[in-house]
Amino acid sequence: MASTTNPADARVVVIGAGIAGLAAAVVLAARGLDVTVLERGAAPGGKMREVAVGDARIDGGPTVFTMRWVFEELFAEAGASLDEHVGLRPVSVLARHAWGERERLDLFADIGASADAIGRFAGAAEARGYRDFCERAQKIYRTLEGPFIRAARPTPLSLAAGAGLRGLSDMWGVSPFATLWKELGKHFRDARLRQLFGRYATYCGSSPFQAPATLMLVAHVEQAGVWLVDGGMHRLALALAGLAEARGARFRYGAEVREIEAQGGRVSGVVLRSGERIGAEAVIANADLGALAGGLLGAAAQGAVERPAAERSLSAMTWCLEARASGFPLARHTVFFSRDYAAEFRDIFGRGQLPSAPTVYVCAQDRDDAGAGPDGPERLLVLTNAPALGDRRAFTAEETASCERNSFDLLRRCGLQVERRPEATVLTTPLGFERLFPATGGALYGRALHGWASSFGRPGAVTRLPGLYLAGGSVHPGPGVPMAAMSGRLAAAQLLGHLDSTVRSRRTAMPGGMSTR
Repeated sequence: MASTTNPADARVVVIGAGIAGLAAAVVLAARGLDVTVLERGAAPGGKMREVAVGDARIDGGPTVFTMRWVFEELFAEAGASLDEHVGLRPVSVLARHAWGERERLDLFADIGASADAIGRFAGAAEARGYRDFCERAQKIYRTLEGPFIRAARPTPLSLAAGAGLRGLSDMWGVSPFATLWKELGKHFRDARLRQLFGRYATYCGSSPFQAPATLMLVAHVEQAGVWLVDGGMHRLALALAGLAEARGARFRYGAEVREIEAQGGRVSGVVLRSGERIGAEAVIANADLGALAGGLLGAAAQGAVERPAAERSLSAMTWCLEARASGFPLARHTVFFSRDYAAEFRDIFGRGQLPSAPTVYVCAQDRDDAGAGPDGPERLLVLTNAPALGDRRAFTAEETASCERNSFDLLRRCGLQVERRPEATVLTTPLGFERLFPATGGALYGRALHGWASSFGRPGAVTRLPGLYLAGGSVHPGPGVPMAAMSGRLAAAQLLGHLDSTVRSRRTAMPGGMSTR
């Protein structure tokens, strides 16, 4: 017998108020569904979190806003305008990069300005290589946006079928079987430039030496626009939560889900850690796939998904601090590179240890993209990549101190002096991220994107348990703020499609007494 639930009466529980859960809640509430968002933390945002350091509030997660169209479409679905809810300022300097006190390179949103800077830094041939690289990145992005990023669950076969005969050459042009590092060598002879653009793999928590060349599309994403969010990235999460509430969604914080329940072979609701039961016709789990597969949300959810087989993505060591920075001219986003890039990923993915030669990212959150900032202490996020082992072991005090020393020594070698104070510093390790996001080991991007097939290894929104849907960075289309938002929209679309199909269903008499649609 098919359900005859009116979509407008359907009760939906969204587990987790990360960006994916927020996006799903906005779409569903705007369609008139009864939406309850359950979040174990005290505020929305998930990995887009704010860290309190004294009286200061520091973005301790994503720091870059890109793919603006994803959020413009999301707000429009709810009858609202992104610009009316979120203050955005375009940047001209994407990031500053340093290999020493006198080895600096700024990358700009304008391709011509970046090419000129690269020419001065590494020569005219490398500037030409950069322009070729940008053209290729644009082609890869345009080839994959529709059939991959926007698709519910793409496969190699569906991409080939959707491309048609004329599009097959474009699909082949994205170099799906080559590694990012190898393909970068076709555009840049300067090892520093390969290092700079190889860092795009870390945006997905992966190694440039193992990630597919398709990640070159990140270059086009950045050139299409990077914005600063007034008040910090966490304001985006607050705006989405506010929009969902305005459309009727209810939010409950400090509400940890113990189990997703099922009756009659489909979702029936959730049980909170407190023992309270909340009935629902559908549940969207904005949680890491590992949490469901590991049984953290009950046996019904565990049986509904496949256990992820690929290796975990990167975790991080992050220092959120309020400190005086001097010497090196920080931009809003600055990356300090070590001399041995391969060693960093051998340590993390090969040896499972904190890197002895880390790359260090610094987000100076009180500076504009030109580097103008306060004359005094400022808010800084300092980040070093780390292995996702938080659920297996805690790094010793000696290991943590060594990583901290290596990271800040690199900053000093590049001319940056950071006057740190213990009382104005908050360190988060992989163990800390595991506690925030259980069953991840502290992995911040789901599974590592290693090998050509890994792009298709993430599950879609639909699970084996009717009424249970997935969203978040560990499912398709992947990690990152816009991709997570897209996963929430895809989950909401799948849920709405299933409700629409069942509400049209009525009992139909068939020979043999069976009932069917």
